[in-house]
Amino acid sequence: MYTPAIIVRLRPVTPWRIGPDSGSHEQAAPLLHNDALFGAICEAMGQLGMLEEWLAAAAPAYGAPACRITSAFPFQRTALYVPPPAGIWPPPSASGRQRWKGATLIPAGAVRDLLKGTQLKEDDWFVDAHSGCLVPVGTRATTGPFRILHRSFAAVDRLNPAAVLPRTVACLQFAPGSGLWFAVAFDNPTAYAIWAPKIEQALRVLADTGIGGLRSAGFGRSRPPLIQPGVLEEMLLPGIAVSQPGSKGAWWTLSLFNPAASDQVDWSAGHYQLIERSGRSGGVLKRSTRLVREGSVLVAPSAPMGRCLDVTPDSASHPVLRPGFAVSLSIPWQVAQ
Repeated sequence: MYTPAIIVRLRPVTPWRIGPDSGSHEQAAPLLHNDALFGAICEAMGQLGMLEEWLAAAAPAYGAPACRITSAFPFQRTALYVPPPAGIWPPPSASGRQRWKGATLIPAGAVRDLLKGTQLKEDDWFVDAHSGCLVPVGTRATTGPFRILHRSFAAVDRLNPAAVLPRTVACLQFAPGSGLWFAVAFDNPTAYAIWAPKIEQALRVLADTGIGGLRSAGFGRSRPPLIQPGVLEEMLLPGIAVSQPGSKGAWWTLSLFNPAASDQVDWSAGHYQLIERSGRSGGVLKRSTRLVREGSVLVAPSAPMGRCLDVTPDSASHPVLRPGFAVSLSIPWQVAQ
C-alpha cells in the first residue's frame, strides 16, 4: 500500500528557537517534534477559520485521521536529513577513522543505501560536529545545515529601569539552501485533494507569523513553503520493498507515536526508545505523556496507526490535544532483527 503525501520545505529567513526536551534555554533541538508542529498548524488554521474542520480531520477521537504529520527535520539543498532506523546505525567502521556514531541525523539516501546492504565509504562523508549531521563530501556543502548560536536578551522593569534581568537563549541559524522539512501523509486521494491546498494556506500564514519560540522577537520566520507532492515511499525510500499486510514487518517511524488499542506491535522485538513530552498551553503545564521516539523500528503485521491524546490541563478553558499518530515506512524485516 502506497501513501499519497506532500513533502514541505520550510526556508528560514531568521533564526529559529526550538526548545530541547530538557527545556533548557541554553540548548536548542535539531528537530521540531510533530506535536509542536501540529500545534503551530492548528494556530494558523484558527486564523483562517478552519480549526474545527481541521481538528475533526487530523485529530479524531476514534478512527484514522485524514492526514498525519511527521516531525520536521533539517534539509540542505537536495539532502533530506532523517533519524536513521534504530538498529542499523552506526555502521561498522573499516578503518576506525570515521566516528559514525557522532551523527544523529543522516540523509535519506544514506538510509536507502544501508537498507540495501551497501557499505558507506568513509572518505565520502564527514560528521558535522555542530549539527550532528552526516554531510557528503564533494558537494557545495562545507558545513552542516545549521549552527547553534546564543542570543542575549534583557527584561527591563518599566517602573524600575535599574532592574534588568539578562538571559541567553540558544537558537538555530541555518546555512544557505538549508531549512526544515516535513511530510504530510494522507489517508486516501480524496483527503489529499481536500487538505493539501488548505495545509499550504496555513503554512503561508506560519511563514509570516513564525514557528517555535521567540516569535515576538522575530524568530521562526521563513519564505513561502516549497511543496513536493508524490508518494511518500517513493520520495524517501525508492526501491525498498514494502511489507505486505498480515505478514511480520518492520516499520521505521518518522513521527512521535502513541499506540492505539488496535495496533498489534510486538514490543519484544524491534528497536525503539521512549520520549516524555510536556509543554505549556496558555502558561499552564500540559499533562505529560510518553511516546515512541522518531527513528524507532517497530515490528507489526501492518503499519502502526496510533491515537490522539487529550492532555488538557485541569484549569484550561479549551481542549488541548497531542497527536500520537504514526507516520512510518516499511523497511526490510532483517533490520528489526
